Amino acid sequence: MENFTKGYSMQDRQFWIIVMSLGGASVFVFAAMYSVQPLLPFFTEQFQISVSYASLAMSMTTLSIIIGLIVLGFLSDRYGRLPFVRFSILLTIIPFLLMPLTDSFAVIIILRFIQGFAIAGVPAAALAYISEEIHPQSMGLATALYISCNALGGTIGRLMMGYLTEYKSWEIAFLCLALFGGIIFIVVWLTLPKSKNFAIQPRYIREDLHGFWLHLKNPYLLILFGFGIILQLSFTGMWSFIPYYLVAPPFSLSLKMISFIFLAYGLGIVGSPIANALANKVGIAKIRTVGVLLLVSGILCTLSTSLTLIIVGLCIACLGFFTTHSLTSATVSRTASHQKGLASSLYLVSYYIGVAAGSTLLSPIWLHLKWHGIVLITVLLPIIYILFLNYTLHKKMP
Repeated sequence: MENFTKGYSMQDRQFWIIVMSLGGASVFVFAAMYSVQPLLPFFTEQFQISVSYASLAMSMTTLSIIIGLIVLGFLSDRYGRLPFVRFSILLTIIPFLLMPLTDSFAVIIILRFIQGFAIAGVPAAALAYISEEIHPQSMGLATALYISCNALGGTIGRLMMGYLTEYKSWEIAFLCLALFGGIIFIVVWLTLPKSKNFAIQPRYIREDLHGFWLHLKNPYLLILFGFGIILQLSFTGMWSFIPYYLVAPPFSLSLKMISFIFLAYGLGIVGSPIANALANKVGIAKIRTVGVLLLVSGILCTLSTSLTLIIVGLCIACLGFFTTHSLTSATVSRTASHQKGLASSLYLVSYYIGVAAGSTLLSPIWLHLKWHGIVLITVLLPIIYILFLNYTLHKKMP
């Protein structure tokens, strides 16, 4: 499978149908994943809970996504990609219908944990589907557009939840997101083409575990996996605690206003395709480094007392993050010589370990050092790692 020479190219109608279908699926599941992020200060007050407890609404979802990526990555390599994309959307909708029925935050966390496992079906299968069904010359663009939809989904989820919670209620906001998911489910079910370059290959579990082990023995993949952790830890750390920073003086922003700052993700939407085009001309390593520099520069801008400069910084950070993430994600798919679904899932596992760390493990930093401490950690870690990554790859893997 990994040696196929055919696939849909940009000139084919099916290429754009795949991009639209997987993009729609990505928009919904990432909207679902990040929907609670702007609500963390609201949950802290509404349910009279601590910052760390409120952050479990994000981190427990992330933990179950990690579990789902491993399990569903194995299964999608064995049984195909389409079933996992379709049913991932459907099963992600159900918790949104149940959460408004409870007034217990513990129940919300349990439902978010269940939802996280369902969400994992789309990212576990989508990148592998693209690597199999899209012509290699067009795969970079397809991957970049898919990653852009991740950013769009994060924007829609955060903006919708913040705005509707401010004007209606968090319960209405969840129900609206469920309705949006239902529309996406119908579109994907009707339009996503069947796989042509995937054949069911029954394997023993030990063969799956052997493939898993081979990926973990590949030093290039391991470095990329580690990069995913650091990137997302910094990015999620910034976005998880910026609402707490902005609701307090001197800014004292409302929930509605905070939800609008997530429009900064718009630069993430355009960043992925631009990164792909530049990487083809200049080289992945150089553009990846530029992406990290943009990320940390944007985070540093948030130290300003000017709200305008903070918003500009968030935009720059989004551009840098999605530039780097899209290139790294595509590199993982190209590098894996077998079980591409599992390789993509392992990268995403590392990516979501970073999400969990950024949303919960940084809570003590916030409690003791506030925003300056968050900025210090989220700037230093990417800089140190990109220096290590460039040195290692230049020395051992020219």
